[in-house]
Amino acid sequence: MSIDFRQLDCIYLPLIKSKQNLKGLLLVILIAFYSISFAQPTNEIRGIVKDQNKESLSFASVVLYDQVDTSVVTATSSDDNGAFVLKAEKGTYYIQIQFLSFQPFISDPINFSDRSIDLGIIILEQSSENLDEVVVSTNRSAMEIQLDKRVYNLDKDPMNKGRNASEILDNLPSVNVDIDGNVSLRGSENVRILVDGKPSGLTGIRGTESLKNLQGNILEKIEIITNPSARYDAEGEVGIINIVLKKDKKKGVNGSFDARAGYPEDFGGGFTLNYRTGAVNFFANYGVGYNKRPGSGWSIQRFETADTSFSYERNRDHRRGGWSNTFRTGANIYLGNDHVITASGLYSYSRGDNEVALSYRDIDQYGEQSQFISRDEAEIELEQTIEASFNYTKTFKRKGQQFTLDFQFTDAKDEESSNISEVSDQNTVDDIDQRVSNKENEQKWLIQTDYIHPWGKDGKIETGLKAMLRSIDNDFTVEQQDGLGDWTILSSFDNQFLYTENIYAGYLMAGNKWGNFQAQWGLRLEYSDVKTVLVNTNEVNHRKYLDFFPTTHLAYEFEGQNTLQLSYSRRITRPRFWSLLPFFGYSDSRNLFGGNPNLNPEYTHSFELGHLKYFKNGSILSSIYYRHTTGKNERLILSDSAGFTQIYPVNIGIENSVGVEFTVSYQPWSWWDMSGSVNIYRAIMEGDYLGIDYFNDTYAWNCNVKSKWSIAKVFHVQLSLNYISHMLDPQGEILSRYNIDGGLSLDLFKGKGTLTLNARDIFNTRKRRYIISGDGFYNEGEFQWRARQFTLNFSYRLNQPKAKGGKRGGGGYGGER
Repeated sequence: MSIDFRQLDCIYLPLIKSKQNLKGLLLVILIAFYSISFAQPTNEIRGIVKDQNKESLSFASVVLYDQVDTSVVTATSSDDNGAFVLKAEKGTYYIQIQFLSFQPFISDPINFSDRSIDLGIIILEQSSENLDEVVVSTNRSAMEIQLDKRVYNLDKDPMNKGRNASEILDNLPSVNVDIDGNVSLRGSENVRILVDGKPSGLTGIRGTESLKNLQGNILEKIEIITNPSARYDAEGEVGIINIVLKKDKKKGVNGSFDARAGYPEDFGGGFTLNYRTGAVNFFANYGVGYNKRPGSGWSIQRFETADTSFSYERNRDHRRGGWSNTFRTGANIYLGNDHVITASGLYSYSRGDNEVALSYRDIDQYGEQSQFISRDEAEIELEQTIEASFNYTKTFKRKGQQFTLDFQFTDAKDEESSNISEVSDQNTVDDIDQRVSNKENEQKWLIQTDYIHPWGKDGKIETGLKAMLRSIDNDFTVEQQDGLGDWTILSSFDNQFLYTENIYAGYLMAGNKWGNFQAQWGLRLEYSDVKTVLVNTNEVNHRKYLDFFPTTHLAYEFEGQNTLQLSYSRRITRPRFWSLLPFFGYSDSRNLFGGNPNLNPEYTHSFELGHLKYFKNGSILSSIYYRHTTGKNERLILSDSAGFTQIYPVNIGIENSVGVEFTVSYQPWSWWDMSGSVNIYRAIMEGDYLGIDYFNDTYAWNCNVKSKWSIAKVFHVQLSLNYISHMLDPQGEILSRYNIDGGLSLDLFKGKGTLTLNARDIFNTRKRRYIISGDGFYNEGEFQWRARQFTLNFSYRLNQPKAKGGKRGGGGYGGER
C-alpha cells in the first residue's frame, strides 16, 4: 500500500501549530507517566572505599547492578572521604567499585529487604590489568578508551543540547562534517555509520544527509572505531562511527524532557521516558524539530577552447529545512535469570520545503556581460522511515558466556518534487519551466547471531553469522514545458535505477590476557552479491565476490599508567548507492552531479599504533596510523566546450596515507577543564583516467580545542575552535577554514534542569573555499551550507541525576553489559 505523505500534514501540523493541543499533549504524557510512578526508595547501602594503605579513595565509581539481569540500577562516586551512599528498593543486587590502576571490586549478592546495609570499609588492591575499559574524562564528554574503540557519552556535555546528530559528530575528535554534511574520519569520507551497531534507516537512503534530521536529545553516546575487530562489518576504509540511542534500565519511572528555540528559525523538543517494573522494562523517546537553514555561495568559472574563451559568475542563495519527527519505543522482557527479549519500533517522518535561487552572469571573451539568467527552484522533500528490531540474549552460568540473535527490518521512502523556472534578460532566449521528480524506496532485512565462549581466566572465543539484504528502487525524471503548455520528458534525465545488495558474513575471534599483555585475533569472511539495473536503457551490472578480512589487536600496560596498543585490519569500501546513480540532481543545470554504475569497491590495509598516558590532572592519547588503499575512489570534474561540467566518481588508482593524532585532556584547576585533538597526515595518490594521469601529494591537519569554565558548580561557560587546514586534491585545492562555537549552561531546580545557550559558528566563517582546474577550465568559489546559529535549550530530568564528567581517576561503567 502506498502512502501519500502530504496527507500526514493534516495530522501532525495542526498538532504542532496549536498551542492548546501541544499543552494538552504534554499534560496527557505527564499524567500518564506520573500515574504509574511510585514512592522513591528510602533504603540505603553505605560503604567507604580505601586503598591498601588505608588511604581514602575519592571519586571511585560505585555501581549497583540487578543480580537477575545485570542491568544498572543506580550509580554514584565516593566523596573526599571515600564514602558512598546508594538508594534502592527491595531486591537482590551486587556492587562493582572501580578506580584507575586498582583491581575492580565486585561484591557478593546483596539481599536488600527493609533495612539499610553498611558494607563498612572496602579495600581496593593495586592492579595493572585494566586494559578492557579505561576512562578519560573530558568536558566534551566522558571518553572511554577500550581495546578497539573510543566511546563519547553525550549527556556529559550540556552543549550537545539542541544539536542534531550531524552537529554533534562535528564536535568530536577525529571527526569532521564538511559544508555539504559529508562525515569524514581522519580526513577520509569512507567511514561506516551505524545506529545501535546496525545499518539503519535513520541515516537515510542518502547516507549522512539525514543525520541533520536526527535530534540529539534521543542520542546516548557515539563510538568511534578506527580499526574495527572482526565482529564488525569490514565496510569503511577508516573505520566505523556507531550512534547509540538512549535506553535506560533503572527501575521505576525516569526520563528527560527537552525544548529549544533558535535563530535562524530552529524550534523543537522531545522526551525520553523509561518505566521498569518486575520483569518488563518499557522505553520510549521522541524528538521533533522545525528549522530553516539559510546558506549561500558563489563561484567564477572560466573556459578556454581552441577558438574562444568565456566565463560566468554564479551566485546561490538557499533556505533549506522543515519539520522532522522521530519516535521510538520498545520493551525489554526478562524471562528468568538468563533470557532477555528486546523488541522495538521506530517511525521517522520529515518534510522539507527547500528554496534555491541561482543566477548566472555570462561574460564573453572581451570581459563584457552577454547574458544574465535567474534560475529559481522550489522543492518539497518527504522522508519516511519505519524500522522494527528484535533481539534475544541468552546468558549462561559461566561468566561472560552469551548467545544473541538479532533481526531488523527497515522500510524507507524519500520523495522529492520540485518546480524550476529560468529567465534570461535576453528577449531572444525563451523562458524555461521544468519540474523534477525523484522517488526512492528502500527495504533492508538484517539477521545476525553471535556467540561468546570464555576459556581460561581471561580468554574468550567469539563467532557469528550475519546476512543483510538491501534493495532500492530509484525513479528520476526531468520534464520541460513547451510553448503549447505541454510537458515533455528530457530523455537524457529519465531513468529507473534498481539496486540490490546482499552481503553474507561470518567471523571467528579469539583473545586472551597474559599479565600486562592482551591480544585479540580475528578473521571475517564476507560474500557480496551486488546488482544494478538501469531499466530504460537495459544496462545491467552484476558483481559477486568473496573477501577475507583479518584483524589483530595487541595491548600492553606499563607501569606509571602507560598503555600501548597495536592494531591491524583489512577493510573494504563498497560504492554507496548514491555514488552509483547516473544522475541525482538538477538544481544547477550547468554543474551536474552524478554517480558511476561501474564503480568498483576500494580495499584498504590499516595499521595503527596508539599510546595512552595519564599524568597529573590530565591524559594524552597519541596514535600513529598508516593506510594503503587500492581502487581509490575519487570524484572528478570534467567540462565540455559549452561550459557545462559533470562531477562523478571513478576508481583512479592507489593511495598511501600516514598520520599522527593526539587527544589531550587537562584540568589545571577544579573549575577549568581543557581538551583538544589534532590530526596531522600526508596522503599520496597515483592513478589515471581516460588517459590523463592524476597525482596528488598533500599534507594537511585539523584540530579541535575546547575550554570550559565552571562557576559555583552550576554555571558553565564553554568555547571551542575547529580548524581544517589547506589541502590539495588531484584537480586543485581546498582552502583552510575554521569556526568557533560557544555556550553557556545553568543548572536549575537542584540539578534536575539545565538551561543552555549555544552559539554555533559565531563569526560565520564555516565556509568551503576551493580552487579547481582542469583541461580548459578553471573554477574558484565559496559555499556555506548553513549560516551562524543561536539556540536556547531547556532540559528537565525526571528521577534521573544529571550526567557529570568524572575525575581523572574514575573507573568506567558506561559500556553496554
